[in-house]
Amino acid sequence: MPKARLLLIEDNPRIQLANKDMLELLGYQVAIAMNLAEARMSLSKQVPDVVVLDIMLPDGSGLDFLRELRQYTDLPILMLTALGTTEDTVRGLSLGADDYLAKPYDYRVLAARVEALLRRAGKVPETLTKGALQFDLLANQVFLNGKDLLLTKKEFAVLLFLVKNEGRAFSSKHLYETVWKQSMVGDDGAVKNTVYRLRKKLGAFFSIQYDTNEEGYIFESFSD
Repeated sequence: MPKARLLLIEDNPRIQLANKDMLELLGYQVAIAMNLAEARMSLSKQVPDVVVLDIMLPDGSGLDFLRELRQYTDLPILMLTALGTTEDTVRGLSLGADDYLAKPYDYRVLAARVEALLRRAGKVPETLTKGALQFDLLANQVFLNGKDLLLTKKEFAVLLFLVKNEGRAFSSKHLYETVWKQSMVGDDGAVKNTVYRLRKKLGAFFSIQYDTNEEGYIFESFSD
C-alpha cells in the first residue's frame, strides 16, 4: 500500500525532526524543507498529499506562500505557527489554509489533524494487507485468512501500529502513549494483557515478541 506523502516546511531543526520522526512512525512518507526555496524545489519534484506549513520562515512568510500555492493547487494545507490568536487563525483560514494548529501542540493532535485532512481528500486507504492479515481501516476489523479476529479497539490499534512498523521495537510506554493517548502511570499491565490476547488470536502465522536488547515489542510475519 503506497504511503501518503507529506511536505513538512519548518525552520526549527528540533521541531522539524520531532515531527518527521513521529509522522514516519505512523507510516507517512515525509519530505522536509527548512525554508520556502527548499519547499518550492520539493514541490517541483514531487507533489505531496498534504503540506504542513510554518508561518514564520527565514526567507519569507508562510502566509504569502499559502496565497501563492492557492493560485494553482487545492492541496490540503495545515498551518503550524506560534501566532495563535483568533485573528491569526481567521486570517490563515481565510487565505486558504485547511486547518491551523498553534504551537505548542501535542504531536498526537498534529497526527490526528493530518489524518483528518487526508480523509477529507480521499487519501486515507480503506484496507491494509499484510500476508494473510487484512485490516478494514474503516470498520476497525482484522481478518486472518478471511476470518474475523474479533479484536477490541485497543487490540486493533496496537496491532495496526506494530504492523505498520514491522521489525521495529517499541516499549510499553511508547505503545501506551500512542494507543491509549495518555501518559503511562504505574505498571505496563494494560499493554502486556493486550499483547497476550493478540498473540493468542494471531496463532502461528505472526509473532509479537519482546526484544530484550531493544526493550520493546516487535512484530514479525511468518506468512509472507
